[in-house]
Amino acid sequence: MRKIIKKLEAKIQKPEIEEKELISEEVVLKTPLFKIDKFVLLILLFAVFLLGAVSNQIYNNNGLKVETSKVEPSAKESSGKKLDLVKIEEKIIPKSYAANVKWADLGKRLAEDGVIDRVKLAQSLNGTEIMPVEVEKYLDGSDQKIELNEQNAHFWLNVLWGLGLANKNDILDKGDMQTASENNPANFASTGGYTLGVGDAMNYYSKNLYIKLDDKQQKLVEKIAGNIYRPCCGNSTAFPDCNHGMAMLALVELMVSQNRSEKEIYDAALAFNTLWFPQTYLDIAYHFEKAGKDSTAVSPQQKLSKTFSSGQGYAVIKKEVGDLAWPSNKSGGSCGA
Repeated sequence: MRKIIKKLEAKIQKPEIEEKELISEEVVLKTPLFKIDKFVLLILLFAVFLLGAVSNQIYNNNGLKVETSKVEPSAKESSGKKLDLVKIEEKIIPKSYAANVKWADLGKRLAEDGVIDRVKLAQSLNGTEIMPVEVEKYLDGSDQKIELNEQNAHFWLNVLWGLGLANKNDILDKGDMQTASENNPANFASTGGYTLGVGDAMNYYSKNLYIKLDDKQQKLVEKIAGNIYRPCCGNSTAFPDCNHGMAMLALVELMVSQNRSEKEIYDAALAFNTLWFPQTYLDIAYHFEKAGKDSTAVSPQQKLSKTFSSGQGYAVIKKEVGDLAWPSNKSGGSCGA
């Protein structure tokens, strides 16, 4: 019996571990089960490593996409596709624009008062002494509304220039035209450069009350004028030191006097500025389109702001978009008659 028990004890004893099987005091068991577990563990570790690397790359790629898609109004390309200049031009340049403003007999009165010399005006438009037939109606005293198109845009620039110059208003009497010139505004482009009257421009400067405004309307004119810029200089319409500024002032005064809404006034102002400075507003439209925005959905007030429409603001836009080959090859207007 004792022999049988000793044999059983010998069978259940753990096998001795040889010294060569010890590595850093860690026992390496050479059973098939342990070999499989170790192999699986290595596979799992390798898989985790690969998963981490792939996840990191995906994160980085997504981060880059988010970074490049954060487009403020700029010339960054959002889709990579080439923009159609013809379509942009068709959207931006109005074939005609019916301003919701009565002109009435203002043209006739300006001519009668000598603010506008009909012969000089005709010469500025077509080089002859004959007034173009299509604008004659705005000078004969008939009750007309202002209709703007590419053909008469220069006419309206010159006639509104005369009106803005001659209409008595605090902007001319107390504003930047006075403070920036030590009360001698005769040498600005809008004054010294006005050669369309019978006499010297200063003979008509803020002289006649063609457009009546109450105090509330005057404040609105000053507010809106301060928000409308032009790319020929860095000044707003509240400082009408050139022909475009003086003409825009007249338009704003007229529309405010007839109780038009601010939206209507900004809409009209953009239409006039666009035909006076077509390339500027085509470039601004391109700027927005490249950023993935519909340029026609951008508010007129934003487009007319200092950021986009001032000389400095447009210079930034121009640098971004570069020289674009617009189909009609339109450029900006000069500040002379």
